[in-house]
Amino acid sequence: MDDLYFMDQALELARQAAAEGEVPVGCVIVRRGQIVGRGRNRRETGRTALGHAEIEAIHDACTSLGGWRLWDCTMYVTLEPCPMCAGAIINARIPRVVYGAADTKAGSCGSVCDLFAMDYNHHPQVTSGIRETEAADLLQTFFQELRLTLRQRPRWKPPQERDI
Repeated sequence: MDDLYFMDQALELARQAAAEGEVPVGCVIVRRGQIVGRGRNRRETGRTALGHAEIEAIHDACTSLGGWRLWDCTMYVTLEPCPMCAGAIINARIPRVVYGAADTKAGSCGSVCDLFAMDYNHHPQVTSGIRETEAADLLQTFFQELRLTLRQRPRWKPPQERDI
């Protein structure tokens, strides 16, 4: 099994997130050729800022493996991790991160900043651009459809006190 196979698994989770109305980001964590953690965005469904795919996958992997150190794992995620997720990756000691699309607004593995290059005690290796087109297309389609839906929604204002 290789990077393309595992990124395809993350893309499937991203599609599931999109089908649920979530931003389509998926993530898998792999140890010795086996997926030990899965996650997809669930911020809206869970009503939590912590509902990122990477956080969910790290939690799942820690539960599966019985510990918080994921020092022999690789993370595959469809979108470049944000600062929160990059911090969680550092804290979980994940040695390698593979991502698809860059995130020019919040990416913290080189796009906006590179937290992995800072003076922390752990520095994951990053491979970017794996299935980049597919990951970017999923995101672009999701946001185009969201903008269209929002445009078509009737604009309703609550009645003013004097109107009651």
